[in-house]
Amino acid sequence: MNAVLQAWEARDDATPWVFSANGAFDGRALQARVAGWRERLLQRSAQRIATRLDNGIDWLCLDIAIRQIGAVHVPLPMFFSPAQVEHALQSASVDTLILPAPVAAPEGWARADGSAGSDAPRLHRRLAAFDQRAVLHPGTAVITYTSGTTAQPKGVCLDFNHLQQVAQVLADAAAPCAPRRHLCLMPLATLLENVGGLYAPMLSGAEICLPSLAEIGYSGAGGLDIAQLLRCLHHYQPHSMILLPQLLRALVMAAEGGASLPTSLRFIAVGGARVGAALIERAMALGLPVFEGYGMSECASVVCLNRPDAWRAGSVGRALPHVALRLGEGDVLEVQGSHMLGYLGQPAAAPGLWRTGDLGRIDDDGFVHVLGRADNVIVTAYGRNVAPEWVESELLQHAVIAQVAMFGEAQAFNTAVIVPRSVDTSAAALSAAVRQCNADLPEYARIAAFVVADTPFQLANGQLTANGRPRRALIAQHYADALLALQPQSELLGAKLTSHSNLHLQGQPT
Repeated sequence: MNAVLQAWEARDDATPWVFSANGAFDGRALQARVAGWRERLLQRSAQRIATRLDNGIDWLCLDIAIRQIGAVHVPLPMFFSPAQVEHALQSASVDTLILPAPVAAPEGWARADGSAGSDAPRLHRRLAAFDQRAVLHPGTAVITYTSGTTAQPKGVCLDFNHLQQVAQVLADAAAPCAPRRHLCLMPLATLLENVGGLYAPMLSGAEICLPSLAEIGYSGAGGLDIAQLLRCLHHYQPHSMILLPQLLRALVMAAEGGASLPTSLRFIAVGGARVGAALIERAMALGLPVFEGYGMSECASVVCLNRPDAWRAGSVGRALPHVALRLGEGDVLEVQGSHMLGYLGQPAAAPGLWRTGDLGRIDDDGFVHVLGRADNVIVTAYGRNVAPEWVESELLQHAVIAQVAMFGEAQAFNTAVIVPRSVDTSAAALSAAVRQCNADLPEYARIAAFVVADTPFQLANGQLTANGRPRRALIAQHYADALLALQPQSELLGAKLTSHSNLHLQGQPT
């Protein structure tokens, strides 16, 4: 029996340790719930099981039941489009699909069990057999689909031993802070929360809080109600949680504006996209115990993390004990010690080093600094290389800017598409924020002109990945005419505003 299941089986008494809006669940109630799911899955000979569920007790219990019967779990995010869901179901040759009771199954699937009045998630079976069942890499226990930068995400095949190895090192890393209650704020279909928010607390014997996404404050494809998020934090009083940078930014801004945060917090891991040293410093000044990390699905989640006993501002920490990192050709980070079995439908991943595609540097003390994606680097018309994530993270420190995407490949001047924090934000306020940022940047990295976005970058419009990164190609395509118009205009000294109402110029960099 693996370590996660051993930890699960050991908690079989009447002590509550999982909490949600539906109440507190002790070990006996949880094990009975898992047994029910296990029986339903075995009765239908389920082998490749896709779940598309909100955060909650059933997600947790289903995951454990799937582990117990040795089946393959294919977690599908709630935000996936119908086309992305169909792609995942087909590419992984899924035979069993589990959906919330009110949600209709896709075409080609039929209800497999359950009473008509039940609120429990429902099992569905595929009506037609596969012409050719997809061959999985040996040892595949989980297929997680990357958010990616294209419409069709890649399936990453992972061995469960790798996942629980990462979970154990995360539990060990947080141990000096003694977190005894973890609050899951990211979708459980996200590998990071699955491993760091479920398996790691199980291994350390901590409690787990599982509010629904609505209870957290998420709405639609990318909306977040900060007041509701704060209510959720105060209700559950967590010791630990995992945040994407935009969530941390929202909490910091709320606290700086006078909102109170729970004093229970001991360990906040943040990652998924570039954070920016200034944001970490603002969080620490508020007393938030923030520890930036780095990882990727292809490496079974986290590979670096700042820890209470090994922390450096501006870095993502040192490599965790189960991996080693080095700089490869072109200063791209390479990981050895833990990576995927392979992409679904592609050859097995070669053993040894995994080339991450992320630019970085490793300082003399072993702390890793991630600079951005190698394939995102802008080479200006003057031959200077700029990682847009760096400039974007600086711009996002300003209260009036909610989202930003920078462009400038082969251009004389850098441009950006900016989403203001409020529809009432004036062009003058945005220009002032950009000027302030430019003052702290070298000339080649400054923003010469910007477009005010007509809508926020969202999952729904395809302009945002699940972990909060802008889909640059799609944003550039949407604003192609406006960005093109900025280039010749940006060379005009003293220009303030073009004839297009959403195009704004900062003047030529000095």
